[in-house]
Amino acid sequence: MNKVLLLWKMTRYNLQIVFSGKFIWFMIASLAFFLFTCTMIAFNNKNIQYSDIYTSLVFPGMLLMFYPTVFGIQHDIDSRTIELLFGIPDYRFKVWLFRILIIFVFVFLLLIVFGWMAWFLIEPIPVVLFAFQLMFPLLFLGSMAFWVSTIIRNGNATAVVMVILGIIIMIFTNLLRNSYWNIMLNPYQVPSDLNPEIWAKIVFKNRVFLFAGSIVFLLAGMLKLQKREKFI
Repeated sequence: MNKVLLLWKMTRYNLQIVFSGKFIWFMIASLAFFLFTCTMIAFNNKNIQYSDIYTSLVFPGMLLMFYPTVFGIQHDIDSRTIELLFGIPDYRFKVWLFRILIIFVFVFLLLIVFGWMAWFLIEPIPVVLFAFQLMFPLLFLGSMAFWVSTIIRNGNATAVVMVILGIIIMIFTNLLRNSYWNIMLNPYQVPSDLNPEIWAKIVFKNRVFLFAGSIVFLLAGMLKLQKREKFI
């Protein structure tokens, strides 16, 4: 019981740190963009598909993931708590990996909330499955942002780099539209000239690629955090 209470206190404390500051503005922006997109889909699209709803949820999810992964280390540097964190044994896993997991779980729960809103506003959808599918590209991009932040060690500069990388990813999205290397692959946008079974295999390979890439970026970020002298 004491361990559960301690875990809850740690989770609540880290939630306050990770999602403090400007996160509320990113959340408001993601909600506003989502509601605007839902309105446009509802009024302009008579034949609403799952792929349209999935697309409407991608960018809000990216906004929710953006701030805590990009500015997390910058927040510790500004608040002068990073020196204390380095004094904790295995601080990389007990602090930052724990925070990353909290971010992913919290974003997943928010996507479920957005999914329920889409269910009421647009079309009944499998809400949990949608959130699950959306988490693969968000895990990849969030882990990449965390890794970049450990290299640059500045939130604003990391944000600029991630925006540039996002533009490059969008360019390759058009080039690799039906390839499992496409980071932003829409699993519900089945090509008309492709067998559904083949498409399912492509989606599965894409999810494996994104999950493996997320792990690689997380491990690379943890290795960067080992060089504590660069952060003080």
